[in-house]
Amino acid sequence: MWNALHYSLSGLREALRCEDAFRQEALLAAVLIPTSFVLSVGGIGRALMIASVLLVLIVELVNSAIEAAVDRISLDRHHLSKRAKDIGSAAVLLALFNVVLVWSCVLQAR
Repeated sequence: MWNALHYSLSGLREALRCEDAFRQEALLAAVLIPTSFVLSVGGIGRALMIASVLLVLIVELVNSAIEAAVDRISLDRHHLSKRAKDIGSAAVLLALFNVVLVWSCVLQAR
């Protein structure tokens, strides 16, 4: 378990060090998560708001891993490499749309 924790923390450090998008989304999380505690929403609404933000970070980590693996295989342009990277990027975009949707629904319901 200790090794798994070490690898996970190393992955987070690498993402923060090397991935601009992850840093931007981590900054967004650092603003939105505390904001969810200031807003007068119920516990379930707050949990949904926080979970939607954390989902963006999770999907971005997976997207970054896909991009790194594709780049490790080859830096040559290939339609399958582009497809993999574009699909990963689309997943992040959907996660960001999800934040907007969840936060809008929770804030409208209060």
